[in-house]
Amino acid sequence: MATPHGSWGLAQQSSAVGEGSERRTAVYGEGSLAAAAPSLTRRFSRSRGWSAAPEAAGHLDTDASPWAYPANKGAATKPAPRPSEDEGDGPIAKIKDVAELAGVSAATVSRALNNVPTVDPALAARVRVAARKLDYRANGVARNLRLQRTDVWALIISDIGNPFFTAVARGVEDVAQQAGFSVILCNTDEDSAKEARYLEVAETEKVAGVIMSPNVFGSDITRLRAARIPVVAIDRALRDPVDSVLVRSAAGARGATLHLFEQGWTRPACVTGPENADTAQQRLAGYREAFRVLRKRPAHALVRHADFRADSARDAVRSLLDSKNPPDAFFIANSSMALGALEELADRQLVPGRDVGLIAFDDAPWAPFVDPPMSVVAQPVYEIGARAGRLLLDRLREGGVPARARTIRLDTSLIVRASSQRGMLRAAVRATASQGATDWTA
Repeated sequence: MATPHGSWGLAQQSSAVGEGSERRTAVYGEGSLAAAAPSLTRRFSRSRGWSAAPEAAGHLDTDASPWAYPANKGAATKPAPRPSEDEGDGPIAKIKDVAELAGVSAATVSRALNNVPTVDPALAARVRVAARKLDYRANGVARNLRLQRTDVWALIISDIGNPFFTAVARGVEDVAQQAGFSVILCNTDEDSAKEARYLEVAETEKVAGVIMSPNVFGSDITRLRAARIPVVAIDRALRDPVDSVLVRSAAGARGATLHLFEQGWTRPACVTGPENADTAQQRLAGYREAFRVLRKRPAHALVRHADFRADSARDAVRSLLDSKNPPDAFFIANSSMALGALEELADRQLVPGRDVGLIAFDDAPWAPFVDPPMSVVAQPVYEIGARAGRLLLDRLREGGVPARARTIRLDTSLIVRASSQRGMLRAAVRATASQGATDWTA
C-alpha cells in the first residue's frame, strides 16, 4: 500500500495503567527535563549522533545505562547498540528513554503520543518535550503488527473532479491529522468495480477506518464489517447500519424551486442525477414538493436524469430546450452538471437571469464569478468531512463496528445571485443604457 503524503500518524491505543503513579512522581518543568536525566540528553542529539566522549568534555558520565561511557578504559562495558541502517550512525531513542527523561511510565508515553484524551495535559506536555529532545520516532511497523491495523484512514469518494469532495476531504484530513492519523484518497468514478477494489485494499492493509461516499449502484462493505473496521458514509447512505453524515437535500431542492417560482419563472425544469442515486432522488423529490406546495402539477416532461457530470447534463438541457414546450428555468442537481448547462445556454446565447432562470446544488468556487453569478443551494461541505472524521474517531475509541448507527443530517442554505433573479439583468441594462444616453447628450 502506498504511503500517504505526510508522516504516518500515531495509533490510538489504550492502557489499563492509570495516571496516579505519574502524578506522584516528582514534577519537572519543561525547561528542567535535562536536569532530570542529563545523560539522556547527552546521549541523543537531534541528528541521533553520539555526543562527545565525557573525557573530552572534562567530566565523567555516571549514568548506569549500557550506552554510558566507562569511567576508565579498563572497565567492562556492554556494547553500544548497532545503529539502524535507516537512521544514520547514532543510537535510536526508545520509548523507555522518553519515559525516563519525562519522569513518567512507558504506558503514559504511549498514551500521550497517541493523543489519548485521558492523559493529564501537564504529563502529555512533558512527554512531547522529551520526545523532541531525544528525536524519538515510533516504530510504525512493529506497532502495526501489534495492533493489527495501520494509522491510516481511507477516504473513498465517487468523483475527485467534483469540488464538493475537495472540501469534504479537507474536513476529514484536518480531523485525522489532529488525532495523529493520515488519510489516503481513493476515487471510484462511480465505478462499482473500482470501489470494490479499494474496499478490498482497505481491509487487506488493515486501515484504521473508512469514510466513503457510496457509489450509485450500492456498496458492499461486508469484508470491512467482518474485520471490525469502522465505516462512516457521507453524502449517500449505505444499506448497512453504519454512521452517516448526510444533508437535507430534499429541503434544499424544494427551497431552490420555490425561489424560481417566486422570481416569476413559470416552467422550471429539473436536471438531476441517476435514478438509482439516493441524492438524485431526494433532490427530485424536493423539486416536486415545491409544485405541490404551490398547488401546481409537476410535469414529467420537465425532468431529466443524467450522471452527475457536465456532458450528460448538457445533453439533458439540450433535449429540454428542444422540446415542444421548453422550460423557462432550470434547477440543476450539482455543480458539475451546472457547467454543462451553462455551456449549452451559452451556445444558444441564452443569458441566465435574463432569458432563463438557473440555480444549482453546491456552491462551487467558480459560482460567484461566472457572468452572471450563479444562484446555488450551498452544502456545509467542510463540516460534512469534519463531522464524519469525528464520528470515526468515536468508533475507534469504542472498538469498531457500532451496535447502533448514528446519522447526522445537516441543513443547506440558499444563496441567491443574478442567475435566478428574473428581470434583474434587464433592469441593470436599462439603467446602464439610460446613464450612457445622459452622458452622450452632455
